[in-house]
Amino acid sequence: MEYNTPNRRPAQLEAFGRLLDVLERLRAECPWDRKQTLESLRHLTIEETYELSDAIIRHDLPDLKKELGDVFLHLIFYAKIASETGQFDIADVLNAQCEKLIFRHPHIYGSVQAETEEEVKRNWEQLKLQEKGNTSVLGGVPTSLPALVKAMRIQEKARGAGFDWERPEQVWEKVQEELGEFQAEFAHAEPAAINPERAAAEFGDLLFSLINFARHAGINPEEALERTNHKFIHRFQYLETEAARDGHQLRDLTLAQMDVYWEQAKKQALSSTPATPKK
Repeated sequence: MEYNTPNRRPAQLEAFGRLLDVLERLRAECPWDRKQTLESLRHLTIEETYELSDAIIRHDLPDLKKELGDVFLHLIFYAKIASETGQFDIADVLNAQCEKLIFRHPHIYGSVQAETEEEVKRNWEQLKLQEKGNTSVLGGVPTSLPALVKAMRIQEKARGAGFDWERPEQVWEKVQEELGEFQAEFAHAEPAAINPERAAAEFGDLLFSLINFARHAGINPEEALERTNHKFIHRFQYLETEAARDGHQLRDLTLAQMDVYWEQAKKQALSSTPATPKK
């Protein structure tokens, strides 16, 4: 089926209207849906967003389609609840979003010139300042973001204002500097003599600089870490399964014995990875 075509617009609008109708009836007739509030849905929305992110990381497109539907439902649910108290409805939400996009893309809808991605980002951040009345470029970074994601956004916004390293090698030098300062906290010190607060501060500086280098290298550190999480889980579960198959319990194995299974898991992962075709 051809999806990227204007001929799909009637079907898309019909499906959107159908979802609105379904939610309308559920809100009126289902005890659970009738009970929901903005606050009760909040934690569920966060969970659904993480499930969406997980599907993207796994590149599981069938699951992605399902998770997109779940998130979409939550978005129109919030608008539905707001409409019941006369605040706004989904039409207001979507029209406001369209107006914001038009305002923040003057290089498309106006006469502003922006030929590169960096120019577009810089204009975007400046327009956000005008729009929201923030006195700081960093004022728009949500305080509730996870720390790693927040570091990325802080650095991106600072870059949009022109405050950034000029070359990746400068960022790597900063990583080395921060690593040295972190190591210095532990050099020639007994565990009891280590200052936990100072060590944590230096580790935070090191992590921030690594995130900065990842950004310059075109790596999304959040996605990279999540992929490593998945890899670790897969290998550890292989270790558990194979050890149990051999009649062992993990608590009875030495670290060296567990490492044998770990290396087997690594080799299995390599053997199951499709080979890159030769050109």
